[in-house]
Amino acid sequence: MSDRGRVTTAEPLTLYTADGVRIDAGHLPGERSLCFVLAHGFTCTWRQDMVRRVADGLNRHGGVIAMDLRGHGRSSGRSTVGDREVLDVAAAVAAARRRGYARVAVAGFSLGGAVVVRHAALHGGVDAVVAVSAPARWYYRGTVPMRRVHWAIERRSGRLAVRLARGTRVAARGWDPVPEAPHEVAGRIAPVPLLIVHGDADAFLPLDHAEQLYAAAGEPRELWIEPAFGHAEVSATAELIDRIGAWAAARA
Repeated sequence: MSDRGRVTTAEPLTLYTADGVRIDAGHLPGERSLCFVLAHGFTCTWRQDMVRRVADGLNRHGGVIAMDLRGHGRSSGRSTVGDREVLDVAAAVAAARRRGYARVAVAGFSLGGAVVVRHAALHGGVDAVVAVSAPARWYYRGTVPMRRVHWAIERRSGRLAVRLARGTRVAARGWDPVPEAPHEVAGRIAPVPLLIVHGDADAFLPLDHAEQLYAAAGEPRELWIEPAFGHAEVSATAELIDRIGAWAAARA
């Protein structure tokens, strides 16, 4: 991984979830008081340049464990699009604790943002939560990009296309039962600090998703509305990543 001329090689990790899914991950060692667990967006992988750039930026403020959520990249299983992925985050948090980190901050982008909110609310055991460009509720189809996402998830042709194009394997059976939406559980995160980051130029999810999450959360909580910021990892600047890392280092 590289940023501003600095190159850091990730230690490869193989993790196993409570339901037996193998998770491919990488560990960037850092100051042992804080580790970031990084969860990517739908169809991404921690080995992509844009995700590696985020991980390297956070690494300036602590260690980082970046992982492929189930059904993505080199991890096994199939994506459940925000449901069982909380177990993937739990496995990475446990790996950080085994490596001696006293504090763990979970940071997620888009789908990963929904996952870290749900993980912190349902499983706990973390010291700070950052959700960037995260959906507050399920089944949102109000934008063209989100209608395409639902086609890739809900239609057999869509699942085949996203597997061939991006290597993402999506579970065909869907949810049964429907898991709690992020806004329905966000209030359980407190008193762990929660940061919600959203762009006013997000083509996928409008600002009301961030506002709904913020309204549902307890204190301490912060909402950053970023001017001209688009969606998730692809739009995150080095300056924004650095601010997020500094926030977590100070609040965790």
